[in-house]
Amino acid sequence: MDPKYKAKIGITIGDIAGIGPEVVLKTLADNRILHHCTPIIYGTGAAVNFYRKQLGLENFNFQIIPASDQALPRKVNVVNCLEEEITFTPGTPSAETGALARAALLKAAEDLKAGHIEAVVTAPIDKDNTQGEGFQFPGHTEFFTQYFDAPESLMFLVADKLRVATATGHIPVKEIAGRITPELLIRKLSILDSSLRKDFGIQKPKIAVLGLNPHAGENGLLGAEEAEIISPVIEQLKAKGNLVFGPFPADGFFGTRSYQKFDATLALYHDQGLIPFKTLAFERGVNFTAGLPVVRTSPDHGTAYNIAGQGKADETSLREALFTAIDILKARTPLV
Repeated sequence: MDPKYKAKIGITIGDIAGIGPEVVLKTLADNRILHHCTPIIYGTGAAVNFYRKQLGLENFNFQIIPASDQALPRKVNVVNCLEEEITFTPGTPSAETGALARAALLKAAEDLKAGHIEAVVTAPIDKDNTQGEGFQFPGHTEFFTQYFDAPESLMFLVADKLRVATATGHIPVKEIAGRITPELLIRKLSILDSSLRKDFGIQKPKIAVLGLNPHAGENGLLGAEEAEIISPVIEQLKAKGNLVFGPFPADGFFGTRSYQKFDATLALYHDQGLIPFKTLAFERGVNFTAGLPVVRTSPDHGTAYNIAGQGKADETSLREALFTAIDILKARTPLV
């Protein structure tokens, strides 16, 4: 990629009753961002203007454009994704705010697939009110995986050198053990290894795998998955030259900061990975969907309706998500 080229990055506005618009505007209010990319907000000009006034960002300027392929460089661009205006109250999600979040997401995905934008950063949505035609998924990760016909993807949380992926995603806890199979672990570890090489420039990744049960099964006393499923997969991959280690007891692994010895950690389920990750890096963490042919990132927090519209939201995670998308694009694109 030409160092002087500024990639077009789509940013979906999320649920406008939450903190998505606030963290997006606070991030883009820093004009230095425009030296790194051409941002395109998918939402409505009315919503952007509402929060511009609400947050007192008088010097924040944006340009409404009819389509993303007409984005202006060194400007914050906005694509209107709904024709009708929406009446809303910060902190109070509704069917209307969910409909806008869905329309913004679908339009950004369409443009990403068409090549009009080169990456997308998604602000938080309400997974309930966003459901509707075109979006019937438990979250962004599952939506993008299907939309881009990826056979598999990986929820991958990153914050500097702290990197945690999850083998399973948004599923009920009672279903986790049944989903952990050798085939699943091999697919997820393969995506993780490939992403570390391609997206983060690590030539020989060293990966830790957590156990499923307390104390990693305690030699079978607390569960057999470690001995029967996880350890054999690790040994199989080691025999092929991969630097994969474990299974490690999850509590001690993070408590002793053992994660610092590895390039990434594979947790086996959502909360096993995200609780320690957010404890360690909540304000700067980024959720990256690995394994896709496109680049999609998001902040690691939700809609935070309880502080929406109050100017209290910290934009650091959204800013980090934007720069992570830019960095991954550069890593994937050779210099020309």
